Amino acid sequence: MDALIQNIINALQWGSFYALIALGYTLVYGVLLLINFAHGDIFMVGAYIAYFAAVFLLGGHGEGLGLPPLLVFGLTVPISMILTAGVGVTLERIAYRPLRRKGAHRLYVVITALMCGLVLENGNLALFGASRKKFPELVDKAVYTFGNVSVTNLKIMVIVAAVLVFLFLHFIVTRTRIGMAMRAISWDRLAIPLMGVPVDTVIVFTFVLGSGMAGLAGILFAMSYPILDPYMGAIIGWKAFIAAVVGGIGDIRGAFVGGFLLGFIEIGVVAFFPSTLRDLFAFTILLVILWIKPTGIFGVARTTKI
Repeated sequence: MDALIQNIINALQWGSFYALIALGYTLVYGVLLLINFAHGDIFMVGAYIAYFAAVFLLGGHGEGLGLPPLLVFGLTVPISMILTAGVGVTLERIAYRPLRRKGAHRLYVVITALMCGLVLENGNLALFGASRKKFPELVDKAVYTFGNVSVTNLKIMVIVAAVLVFLFLHFIVTRTRIGMAMRAISWDRLAIPLMGVPVDTVIVFTFVLGSGMAGLAGILFAMSYPILDPYMGAIIGWKAFIAAVVGGIGDIRGAFVGGFLLGFIEIGVVAFFPSTLRDLFAFTILLVILWIKPTGIFGVARTTKI
């Protein structure tokens, strides 16, 4: 029983990372019907922004501000989210918006998103080198033990953050005017401007939300696993995308549930089988789910009017 509870806690932590990144995927897809394949690399950029912000605020060797670690953590989170949101908006403005205005086929936009991800990865590699960076310790690690089950304050922080972000986004999408505009654009982007809704503003707001959540995921991941490299966002980004698809891409409930589902499957496989089989078993199970319900858990098939 103790081992089961421990695995559940670990699965909740990994599922939280996947859910935070998958929420960004599904927000952009829900508005633009665009799969932003650069989103995983935006997560990586968020982790690096958090690293440089934390190092500067902490100081040392006569450089930086020399602030206490807890205050640095409180400042690094909003700084990382704001700057990462700026990166996402910049990609939208430079790469996606020109194609959208020219009426480019959706395939070309997807290819552009893939290229943007490669630019972020290799740009990071060119600027900062291939050597990995160790994220500074901003929060004193506390371990809470209940029998043979142990949980750290960082794990609790990650899980609580994922739940709060989901509730926040669900409120925005379902209870606010801009959330209504986001949902309306996803159904009929051509008719919405005729109603006086500023489409570009809504799209920018969507990228701000999605990229900001990726920045939050980046700093939480860096604090939990404090070794950063330029390609850290590739595999976790792809897994989060698959989680969003399984949950029903375009629905934030699906992104949230899909992220945790993938986390539970991966940890469950590792608990009973060699870790080398984790991805094989996890993706096979997800493939079966899509085979049974191709639209995902919360996805709904759409009809196109001609």
